Amino acid sequence: MLSLTERAQQTLVSFINGSEKAIEGLRISASGGGCSGMQYSMSLVESGKDEDVFVECGEVKIFIDPQSASLLEGVSVDFVDSEEGGGFTFENPAAPACSGCSKSSSS
Repeated sequence: MLSLTERAQQTLVSFINGSEKAIEGLRISASGGGCSGMQYSMSLVESGKDEDVFVECGEVKIFIDPQSASLLEGVSVDFVDSEEGGGFTFENPAAPACSGCSKSSSS
């Protein structure tokens, strides 16, 4: 199933603790599209849904909709700092390598 690096966990715990709302965890979803065939989204949520797949990574509760669960199998989420700023990255070992395309195509 999906995993979070230590750095991603620390960053998310900081976001959750700094929120004005009572946050239960993080919702992650995946859909087809993009160069590697996948697009990912993340949002802090006040509660999960009954049908969600639940994953706990350290102190972070992750909620995944059933349609995204198989697409997120083996995916690792990290938080990376760069000169342009910080952000979350998704590493999917099952995704094909990007060939440098600049837009999505469907066949």
